[in-house]
Amino acid sequence: MEFFDVIKARYSHKARFDPNTPVPKEDLIRIVEAGMAAPSANNNQSPEFIIIDDPALLRQIGELTESVPLRTAPAMIAVLTRPRFREVFDIETECLIADYAAATENMLLAATALGYSCGWQDGPFVDSAVRSKAEALLAIPADRALALIIPVGRPAEEGPRRTKKPFAQRASWNRYAVER
Repeated sequence: MEFFDVIKARYSHKARFDPNTPVPKEDLIRIVEAGMAAPSANNNQSPEFIIIDDPALLRQIGELTESVPLRTAPAMIAVLTRPRFREVFDIETECLIADYAAATENMLLAATALGYSCGWQDGPFVDSAVRSKAEALLAIPADRALALIIPVGRPAEEGPRRTKKPFAQRASWNRYAVER
């Protein structure tokens, strides 16, 4: 798939995945390597990743939430950062968030280019009880924090796609002139 076609095809899959179609380890490695290739502040390379393909562990993580994609995904990628991003908002925190956001976007695009559906799932893990249980299941040490999980797979059904605002409502030339 051509690069700009990948960007247009990427969406946040919110529907069921086909749990009977596994994602090969080689594809999961390629997706995570795309995340590792993302830029990071001071080349700190702060995001870390846990590739999840064990069916029992996938089921346990899915049971923590009401998220249909997390309950049905045949593979997931947990994106970790340092706990500071939940404690205080400052320049270091901004860099940690930017680092894992850039890595995540690269992985979403890589998964799409490989023909998978995927999504950015951080909402369920805002709840500290859910996040703590997920971190325990994944053996995440105290000096790291779960930022989000990307469920990856082939869709069992098409998920809804939200429309994007037109160019003129989000971009202008030389001076601010965005249509409202």
